[in-house]
Amino acid sequence: MKIVSYNVNGIRAALNKGFAEWLKATDPDIIGLQEVKALENQIDRSIFEDMGYHIYWNPAIKKGYSGTAILSKIKPIHVEHGISIPTYDDEGRIIRADYENFSFISAYFPSGTTGDIRQDFKYKFLDDIYGYTQDLKSKYPNLIISGDYNICHKPIDIHNPVSNKNSSGFLPEERAWMDKFTENGFHDSFRLHNESAHQYTWWSYRAGARAKNLGWRIDYHMITDPMREKVKNALILPEAMHSDHCPIMIALEQ
Repeated sequence: MKIVSYNVNGIRAALNKGFAEWLKATDPDIIGLQEVKALENQIDRSIFEDMGYHIYWNPAIKKGYSGTAILSKIKPIHVEHGISIPTYDDEGRIIRADYENFSFISAYFPSGTTGDIRQDFKYKFLDDIYGYTQDLKSKYPNLIISGDYNICHKPIDIHNPVSNKNSSGFLPEERAWMDKFTENGFHDSFRLHNESAHQYTWWSYRAGARAKNLGWRIDYHMITDPMREKVKNALILPEAMHSDHCPIMIALEQ
């Protein structure tokens, strides 16, 4: 089973850049999308339905902003939109699909790059999502939390850790949260399979950063202990060029 996560930075823009053709060729069983930036009635559902996907959409109230979705060839037992905290649910940040043998979340963590107000919002989100996920894995022990975390965990995950040490996304407090998260029941699936440097999932549009591979690894498939043996591979797919992010994939033993 192939599971993909992809911050598309606007689903309509991504479709104009060949996202549908890429999706058909890649053929994941499940794909979690972040930053869809569209209401469900603003996309042509048949594009995905004709490929065999069930569509689950969780947009932000604010138009053209944020939002998550799950496209799944397997019909979930249950889909949960949000985490019952209106501040985050209004921005469409979390959607969960429960299957027979596991649960899958598509998550879009806030960015703090616009200043102190959103950085403080990000810290509050991190506190709240930590508690939510700790409770959730008690109920759903086979859990995959995929998406754009907007945090580089370690120096190996960012192209210039020294110059970025005061940048939102690589702040000591954010990295400490990732330490806590990965020390309390969650594992970075990519690093279980690949310890190489220069493996990134997001590049600035400025200064030709992507061509030079001056990137950040901020997209993750985080998995619980029981899922470790089931994840057979974890990949970054930088050849997909529909966004400033690229997709990430895990191969799951069925």
